Amino acid sequence: MCDDDLIPPRPDLTEAQWLRAEPELAAGPVGDRVRAMGTVRRRALLGGAAAGAALAALPGHAAAQARTTGAVRPRGAAADAFPFPQRPNGQGEFAVLITGDAGTGTAEQHAVAAAAREVCRREGVGVAVGLGDNIYENGPESDTDDEFRTKFEEPNTGLDMPWLMVLGNHDCSGLVPGSGGDPSRGDREVSYARSSRRWHMPSRYYTAALPAGGADPVIEFFALDTNPVASTVTQLDPHYYWNGPYMRAQRAWLDGALAASRARWKVVIGHHPYLNNGRHGSAGTYDGFLVGHYTRGIHLKELYEEVVVGRADLILSGHDHTLQLLEPTTRTAGTRQIVCGASAKSGDGRAHGKHPAAWQNFSDHGFMVLKVSDRAMTVDAYTVDVPTRTARLAHTTHTTTPVRAPAGAVHG
Repeated sequence: MCDDDLIPPRPDLTEAQWLRAEPELAAGPVGDRVRAMGTVRRRALLGGAAAGAALAALPGHAAAQARTTGAVRPRGAAADAFPFPQRPNGQGEFAVLITGDAGTGTAEQHAVAAAAREVCRREGVGVAVGLGDNIYENGPESDTDDEFRTKFEEPNTGLDMPWLMVLGNHDCSGLVPGSGGDPSRGDREVSYARSSRRWHMPSRYYTAALPAGGADPVIEFFALDTNPVASTVTQLDPHYYWNGPYMRAQRAWLDGALAASRARWKVVIGHHPYLNNGRHGSAGTYDGFLVGHYTRGIHLKELYEEVVVGRADLILSGHDHTLQLLEPTTRTAGTRQIVCGASAKSGDGRAHGKHPAAWQNFSDHGFMVLKVSDRAMTVDAYTVDVPTRTARLAHTTHTTTPVRAPAGAVHG
């Protein structure tokens, strides 16, 4: 079992309660992590003496400057950052590489990236998306951690373009790898953008449009931080409670940004999916849990249903190590869920859900390419043969009708 497969015995435990319930975890790599973090990053937690005593070994969080009511303050990009496309490619489209759950540094990640390089060259891809779990298994220890080099920069050599990155549960690990129990650790990935030509993460949630700087973009991306409402454990920092100031601000920002967008195509990107036929399941019932505020993702389900569906054309997610092009339905008000989390790890080979799908694959590695113009939006799904590092076009979806007209559009 991989670290990312760790599922708590009950929903909404603290990490300390989880380790007490399953003491065998502390005998392996998780135990090594607990001891190391207790030595070098011990902290006192907010929330009362009882919580502080129970979880004295939990990792430190970002300093007070991150305690705003919105996202972490936007940071400057690297001076020599790869530029965003100002105009369509030779086919008259903006083409975007989609990857997810890639940050392993393994041969599988390198093989998928090598296969993607050839497709990107042929398709004129100018931007990439990384759907979280960027640095396995525990996220970076600082914004200069060498794992940024071994698990992002080196595998993606030759994919020289801006990468729109979002935070996954492994990027925000607390004591247990993949718990999402310390969201503040994601600030290190925001800071890393200042020194990387590829890594684009100006804040924990943000927008990016193509063409860059255009008044009426062809496409706009809305990057989310889903961790505080989808962690496998209870959040202990009040700032990151499911109903705390951070999530209230992010929800208000997303609602306003979608309403104001003048883009023809709108794409929400967040690590945890709304709908999913893979092992982790869908928001509201993640990993089979039916109660609680965190582990089952009920409040992320609410966010998607109350703010996103019927307003965005796509939801792009990772988390499940599968490839899925789900069909828009009445439930989604025309919004299509795409899961693309097989860029370094693969699934268990079988479907666990029954959401209607145009195409899905639960066993292969792969990636996708999104292509948009004023006329149409196309998604190509590729599977990758790891030994030969070659990609095979497995499926294509195509639409010419946006879910909702851009803000300010004139209707005939």
